[in-house]
Amino acid sequence: MDKKQREEVVANKLPLREALKDKTLIKREMIAGVTGFFAISYIIIVNPMILKDAGIPTDLSVFATIISSLVGCLIMGIWANAPVILTPGMGVNAFFTYTVVVAMGLSWQEAVAISMVSSLIYILIAFTKLSEILAKGIPDALKAGITAGIGLFLVEIGLEKAQLIQQGKNSILALGDMTKPATLLAIFGLLLTLFLFIRNVTGGFFIGILVTSLIGILFGIKDQASPSVGIGDITKYSAIVAKGDFSRIISIPFILACFSMTMILVFESMGLLEGIMPNPKKFKKAFQASSVTSFISGILGTSPTVAAAESASAIESGGRTGLTAIVAGMMFAISMFFIPLLSFVPQAAIAPVIIITGALMMNQLNRINMFDFSDWFPAFLIVVLIPFTTSISTGLAFGFVTYPILKIAAGKVRELTVATYILGVLFLCDLVLSALL
Repeated sequence: MDKKQREEVVANKLPLREALKDKTLIKREMIAGVTGFFAISYIIIVNPMILKDAGIPTDLSVFATIISSLVGCLIMGIWANAPVILTPGMGVNAFFTYTVVVAMGLSWQEAVAISMVSSLIYILIAFTKLSEILAKGIPDALKAGITAGIGLFLVEIGLEKAQLIQQGKNSILALGDMTKPATLLAIFGLLLTLFLFIRNVTGGFFIGILVTSLIGILFGIKDQASPSVGIGDITKYSAIVAKGDFSRIISIPFILACFSMTMILVFESMGLLEGIMPNPKKFKKAFQASSVTSFISGILGTSPTVAAAESASAIESGGRTGLTAIVAGMMFAISMFFIPLLSFVPQAAIAPVIIITGALMMNQLNRINMFDFSDWFPAFLIVVLIPFTTSISTGLAFGFVTYPILKIAAGKVRELTVATYILGVLFLCDLVLSALL
């Protein structure tokens, strides 16, 4: 174990108050927090664009996205002392908009109410022994599959942002146009960031984002569509605050949507936290922080917050304490005054960090027993279906439903626990209801 690894082990165990006394640690955590923020900063633009289709005004949704992320990061940093960034989740925001509102015909106010009720159930699970029972019920092979699946998902996201892959005409995916300036910039950024990473340069990810962004500005490469909104528009923000409509709370569509959203919130967060947390002992409080913030996000007028997969970028940059999350939260607060300037950080600058982080997460595959098909295949389904369906919860569902079936078929019933059966049944119900919604 080298000096850097020893320092990270110590940081993993430090209380937040003690971490604030170590100047070297503070520097590393600040770099990690800034890196993590830039890796997830696209959410400030993308989330309002998705919620716009649900009927939430874009110029107001921007503030809801930023404020919920700020609150979530502060709660995560102070309460859980974990280097995890909380933001409105990609996937759950699509469920909020395109399933609950567009497909089911409910209003965005009713969708907010559904997310708040689901979050209350999430809180109940997080603050009781149910969270420990469910977490312990996840087999090691599936835990490794979750981490690797999220890693492959991040690689896919990064390659798309770099425009190195695109939707193919005769195939699902195809190689992007290698002559585009943005693609060439991303390749340069990837090579630079890899060089810095291999050389163990402190803050290498952040340096890679900064240098690539500056070159992008120099050559006029700008690809983010920023909402035309300024800090002055915050005076109108109250129009979407605390607008949940609970009038149909006992209706079948409301109840079905609540069940599916609860499954997404609980198990997507559980799977992601299990996959990226550098200190497993912080899982409980991190899970609790995530649940509370998801409820608050409904009051603030946006879809539920979840732990961002891009938090892994902050962790790979050395983030080990809650200071990383707090710094990221402060960056969200600052971004409120500079929303249009985010367009000067091109996707090509963010992509390399996401690609490398995803690749590092995929090393968890070596923890899976490849000689036991009943272990390997359910994990394999999780690994491939998370990126192929762009849904963490869908990948988890197929993996958890398949696991007990294959164990029974292989005559290895003793390897199953009560929690494993319960999770399999719950995810099967989730798949059935998702098909019906």
